[in-house]
Amino acid sequence: MAMNAGGLVATLSLICTALAILGSAYLAFAAILLRQLSGRVSPPLHSARGVTILKPLCGAEPDLEANLASFCVQGYPGPVQIVFGVSEAADPAVAIVRRLITRFPDIDIELVVGTRMYGGNRKISNLVNMAPRSRHDVIVLSDSDINVDRAYLRQVVAALDEPGVGLVTCLYRGTSDSGLWSHLAAMAINQHFLPNVLVALRLGLAKPCFGSTIALLRETLDRIGGFEPFANQLADDYAIGKAVRGLGLHAAVPPMIVDHVCSEQTWSGLVRHEVRWTRTIRLIEPAGHAGSIVTHPLPFALAAAALNGLSAIGLGIIALVLVCRVLAPVQIWRMSGSGGGSLWLTPFRDLLSFVIFLASFLPGRVTWRGRRFTVRSDGTLTHN
Repeated sequence: MAMNAGGLVATLSLICTALAILGSAYLAFAAILLRQLSGRVSPPLHSARGVTILKPLCGAEPDLEANLASFCVQGYPGPVQIVFGVSEAADPAVAIVRRLITRFPDIDIELVVGTRMYGGNRKISNLVNMAPRSRHDVIVLSDSDINVDRAYLRQVVAALDEPGVGLVTCLYRGTSDSGLWSHLAAMAINQHFLPNVLVALRLGLAKPCFGSTIALLRETLDRIGGFEPFANQLADDYAIGKAVRGLGLHAAVPPMIVDHVCSEQTWSGLVRHEVRWTRTIRLIEPAGHAGSIVTHPLPFALAAAALNGLSAIGLGIIALVLVCRVLAPVQIWRMSGSGGGSLWLTPFRDLLSFVIFLASFLPGRVTWRGRRFTVRSDGTLTHN
């Protein structure tokens, strides 16, 4: 029995060590891809077609005005219309939009208050209500927590003009205010989400479409039935991308990164958001999500060290994992001056991400914008 127990410990130690080393190699590879991304050049803008930016809003989250204002100062040579939408006139975001209209009198800004609901996804209902007010051929959707630089529209439209492209989406990094919970949320993006996407793109395992940016032609939107078919989808961005690819077109990811401004104010809000996020990924990409266990090397490094009695080799593997984990956010910091802070939280962030990864396989409801939903196996929502 002692030999059997010893053999089991040795086997588990070997498996954990292998997963920790493999995960470290994956993290180093992701950092290399991020460095290469910063050196790529976007295609030139050949035509400056009119653009309508659709911004569905719900509440006045921190930094909302700054995020929305970044879309009002674009260095784009063609006509730009910005349509903001809310589902009720009492929404606090309305006052912010009114201020933007005053601040930018030369920008074509419109506010739509649409109370009609088309399904469980309130964001999509908002877009359905907003869409009839769009006047230009290029439609750009972007979430309210996204902040962009002045070259954003130029790069997006240039990518959309490339042959065979039906949709453009953008990678994003996390930025935060001074709060602990928003720092942890930004770290989840910079240390987990963004590296995962870069590796999956390089290996041909990802077909991304992110709410950070969805740009497509009006004709393409009409061909997929407008926004109504996605009114009950939890992962509406993924579903839109899938529908566009179903037309024989592909989604382009230009060499740019926009900012996702994290504004989590509480521990419970952080956990609810990340559980919803990981469960969504599990539903739309179950095999890939299960395989992403390799992207959590720290728990396996700790387990291997414990099984080996905290040997020098085990402690060295833990150090290797921690160094490799911070390579990507350090690269982000070099690119933008953000994303490299709070690295001392890395061990806690890694362990929290692993717990949330495990929790994503448990049944349960998700909370979105203060409402609780049951998610069916096909990714559709049922309001509770």
